[in-house]
Amino acid sequence: MATASNKGTALVTGASSGIGAIYADRLARRGYDLILVARDTQRLASLADRLSTETGRTVETLGADLTVAADMRRIEARLRSDASITMLVNNAGVGATKPLIDSDPDSLESMIQLNIVALTRLTSAVVPGLVARGKGTVINISSIVAISPELLNGVYGGTKSFVLSLTQSLHHEIGAKGVRVQAVLPGATSTEFWDRAGMPVTALPEAWVMSAADMVDAALAGLDQGELVTIPSLPDAADWKTANDARLALGPNLSHSRPAARYGVGAAV
Repeated sequence: MATASNKGTALVTGASSGIGAIYADRLARRGYDLILVARDTQRLASLADRLSTETGRTVETLGADLTVAADMRRIEARLRSDASITMLVNNAGVGATKPLIDSDPDSLESMIQLNIVALTRLTSAVVPGLVARGKGTVINISSIVAISPELLNGVYGGTKSFVLSLTQSLHHEIGAKGVRVQAVLPGATSTEFWDRAGMPVTALPEAWVMSAADMVDAALAGLDQGELVTIPSLPDAADWKTANDARLALGPNLSHSRPAARYGVGAAV
């Protein structure tokens, strides 16, 4: 059934399956037209046909590998030029589960390119237009490893910490200019991510693994509630507030002209 409202266009990366495909479905049903970006054009076309039929929204597909410069530039150009775009969902990403010493450096570099460089460039492309129009939303898919880097490969955790930090900084920069930003930190989610990362999801305890549909629905509920950081599995949001408040409390003492007294350095002569 077609929706009555039109909230503009949402561009979703990594939209051919898993979390990205669920975001596409939910956003279409909320009244967004869609631009779906992924490498798998066949899957994209199938998803687009279904969503267009079921929701009546306009769904466009763009086949692109965001680790390829020419493809990246093409998506950036669309984000800069299309004033109908009111939402960017930075979902495309890959993971790793092996320790650093057992990992292929080329694969790690490719992961950094997708998880950090591509996300940064796409965000940088869309934000000026959103600010100029005084409205819009950027959703960045991070991970719980952003705050618990010991769980998986440290480079993967580092890329997701970057996503969280960028989102927090971006909120500080543009939050008062009508643009919403949100970092979503999923725990283990039942998608193809795990197979690609070298650890089948079946190897994880069932109690740890959330369905992609539940994860996205919780993330969108968090967006509706005004959350800057959404951790779908966290039972009590006050726990995140406590942790973040403790981080902010460090601020006044993070930079001084003299080392802390406990180091016995730079004492007055």
